[in-house]
Amino acid sequence: MKRDTGFPRADAEHDFLRARRRQVLSRLATWLRGEPDDVNITLPFDEVVAALGWAGQRRLGLRVVKLNTIVGSVNREADFDRRFRPTSGRVRQRWERLAVASRRGESIPPIEVYRVGELHFVIDGHHRVSVAHALGLDTIDAYVTEVRTTLDPSGIRHRGDLIVKDYRRLFLERVPLTGEARASVVVTDPWDYAELGEHVEAWGFRLMQDEDRFLDRTTVAARWYSDEYQPVVRMLRQADLVGTRTEAEAYLWVAGERYHLMRNHDWDDDVIEALRSRRR
Repeated sequence: MKRDTGFPRADAEHDFLRARRRQVLSRLATWLRGEPDDVNITLPFDEVVAALGWAGQRRLGLRVVKLNTIVGSVNREADFDRRFRPTSGRVRQRWERLAVASRRGESIPPIEVYRVGELHFVIDGHHRVSVAHALGLDTIDAYVTEVRTTLDPSGIRHRGDLIVKDYRRLFLERVPLTGEARASVVVTDPWDYAELGEHVEAWGFRLMQDEDRFLDRTTVAARWYSDEYQPVVRMLRQADLVGTRTEAEAYLWVAGERYHLMRNHDWDDDVIEALRSRRR
């Protein structure tokens, strides 16, 4: 809770020490819970955009931004944690100077951010964001540049999520699904995207051999989804073989098991019965 004794400089010093204490306690709590180290790390903008794929940008101008949507930084990741609490005393002098100005009601310039989906990444104004958090504010004025990405940025919570996004982006470059197909083929383990990509490419190669003609990646992806993936997933649902997996994970598992059991790529009732028995 914001302390207000009427002495802005003393209160600003207290604000900084409280923010530092909370940052240290947060790191300790993360360690005690056995959570990954990156849950409290400010997300690096360059890594996020690299994982999602840059598709363009446009200047939106001055906006009011919710502080809890500011999760990352362009170049100051080490100085502040995910909640923009200072990680050391290195930023103290400037931090307290801004806190004093804010408490005195002086005009504070807007920050500058990139917007990716509903997330914001600070270009300029890290200290101002940190002070605003410490003073209990909910919003801050910001000049916003919106960055469009190939993949939807939803679901990013911490740095480890970028690995999944990056592998999904690479998978969709190899298997350019669109529309409903693009949204429905999802796995949770990033390595599964690599395995699934190889599987689809192998399926496409067999298709081209069967039809004796070349097919581009977009055509192969569409044919694989309609001729292979959807029928197999329907069979898996009917046979109650999806379980707790995503449908794509169930497909990947059963496709591998089918080949190990039958040594072919055909689908029939014998395959399903063999897989059902193997699951038991």
